[in-house]
Amino acid sequence: MTSPLDDETTTTAETGRHSRAEAPLAASGMRQALPARLARDGVVAVVRAKSVDRLALLIEALVAGGVSTVELTLTTPGLMGSFGELRDRFDGVADLGIGTVQTLDEVRQAVDAGTGFIVTPTMNTAVVEHAVRAGVPVMPGGLTPTELATGWSLGAAAVKLFPASTVGPSYIGHLHGPFPDIDVLPSGGVGLSDIGDWIRAGAPAVSLGGPLLGDAPGGGDLAALTDRAKRAIGEVERARAVTA
Repeated sequence: MTSPLDDETTTTAETGRHSRAEAPLAASGMRQALPARLARDGVVAVVRAKSVDRLALLIEALVAGGVSTVELTLTTPGLMGSFGELRDRFDGVADLGIGTVQTLDEVRQAVDAGTGFIVTPTMNTAVVEHAVRAGVPVMPGGLTPTELATGWSLGAAAVKLFPASTVGPSYIGHLHGPFPDIDVLPSGGVGLSDIGDWIRAGAPAVSLGGPLLGDAPGGGDLAALTDRAKRAIGEVERARAVTA
């Protein structure tokens, strides 16, 4: 649900109008880069859990497998209150960001908590603009060319194609026709065996949830999670070697 826009500049996907700044934010050099570890490793793990108590163990298992960019979602109860402690604990080891951000209040709280990046499920332009102005990499979600191009024009570090499984890797090639420079991060229904196809199609990285985490958030095998993380990193490396 989109929040009231308060005094933020807004851009609507339907009209493309800006209420204050006529030029897209990215035109002023305000685009944020992808988080360094995500650009390097090519995988962001999307972690949803029933409690914050297991998050540290999950992050440790992911890092052991080479996945050091972790999106912690606001669907985990109490996340905002625990984020600072987790960020400090894994400082220098992993890039932790906050996902499922949907309102201006949530993005403000995430910025105040020191999040490394922000991920949204929808193209709330006010959220994107606030994150960009705060200097925090943001990856907003969208599905249509209009939604994705809007987020990119506002200065997003990448746009999250969600749900990616509904369109498939070839969709990136179609987008790169009119938008050759857009960075598209596929998310939603991306399996471990699909990673190579998305990277070869032009994605700089992939977003992995259930297929990577498995039953680990609910108390499942953490060693198996580490093995899946290793496989995910290997899939990215092999695909990049082909396209290099």
